[in-house]
Amino acid sequence: MSETNRIEYKRELTKDLDIEKEVIAFLNYHEGGIIYIGIDEEGSVVGVEDVDPDMLKIKDRLKNNIQPSCLGLFDVRAERRGERPLIKVTIASGPEKPYYKRKYGMTEKGSFIRIGTASEPMPQKMIEELFAKRTRNSLGKIVSRKQDLRFEQLRIFYEEAGFTLNENFASNLEMLADSDKYNYIAYLLSDINSTSIKVAKYASLSRTDLIENNEYGYACLIRAAKRVLDKIELENPTSTRITSKERVDKNLWDMIALREAIINAFVHNDFTGEVPPKFEIFPDRMEITSAGGLPEGLSQEEFFQGFSVPRNKELMRVFKDLGMVEQLGSGVPRILESYGRECFTFSDHFLRMSFPVHESMIPQVTPQVTPLHSPLVDRHAYPPYRMGT
Repeated sequence: MSETNRIEYKRELTKDLDIEKEVIAFLNYHEGGIIYIGIDEEGSVVGVEDVDPDMLKIKDRLKNNIQPSCLGLFDVRAERRGERPLIKVTIASGPEKPYYKRKYGMTEKGSFIRIGTASEPMPQKMIEELFAKRTRNSLGKIVSRKQDLRFEQLRIFYEEAGFTLNENFASNLEMLADSDKYNYIAYLLSDINSTSIKVAKYASLSRTDLIENNEYGYACLIRAAKRVLDKIELENPTSTRITSKERVDKNLWDMIALREAIINAFVHNDFTGEVPPKFEIFPDRMEITSAGGLPEGLSQEEFFQGFSVPRNKELMRVFKDLGMVEQLGSGVPRILESYGRECFTFSDHFLRMSFPVHESMIPQVTPQVTPLHSPLVDRHAYPPYRMGT
């Protein structure tokens, strides 16, 4: 396979290889891209001799040499082609364009864009236009009004994953705003916050017969996500059907797809409006609704193809550290392996995923359609926390 606008080959990682330039070009490109180390320009696999040291070098260079921070926007992992090991660097399209080399700043010498199969210097006019459009009201820039935050739950989750949070963890995980105060990311990951995460269950196909309303929020967002995953797994029993040839075990829903959808709802939710993701269980379906439509610059077709534009790159990075996110852009394709595109509904302000119960397990209930634009959140039920500006 030859190089494309989204695929770049490099024979080896050397001091002369400008890996930062290639990554910056993909960060500034609307589709992101992939860099393979260990494949030459002709597409022949030559392999990588020292995979682990090279992977560490790549992560360190990207972390220290690119601005704005691209942590959470790239994924570095080892692969094999036949008997030869490779390094695959997956880069998402960044939400804070233009990205540039720290050494040169926002200049044509420091900023690049992908054009065809090449990474070209970005014209100064384009740099200025992108900077003017840059999102300034991101979670990482919003100062948390509450500053006496504790992170014992987050420490435990990192220790369980084999990491130790040192005294600089808030800075390393981008939990500080420009003023060196805790930002809204820190607030969401702290032990106590006012973010409500509910799993509701209904007896009918509409929202009129509420039989359960479980609260899993007001705590570290990681803890909330894990508790939601546990609850949904309990609500996904296995049904056994004996045929003349075999015993068939089937769940209400495909748990791999559900897990991806639940994590995506947390990671890509637009928390700037203080509307959390919502999880609802009906007799015939499960609905997962997250705030925020498609990220700017991402079409529905690109969304379904797995192009990734993380709305909250800081949260993406933490979820990835803890093994809850496997690879950039892999969530939607995994969902589509079990469910069709018709399960997704988009609006300007929300994204809803509706997963039907397996046909053999749907109870006989008169269906009622609930439109996407019906009220999703009772805002009066929220604690009076308001974000700073």
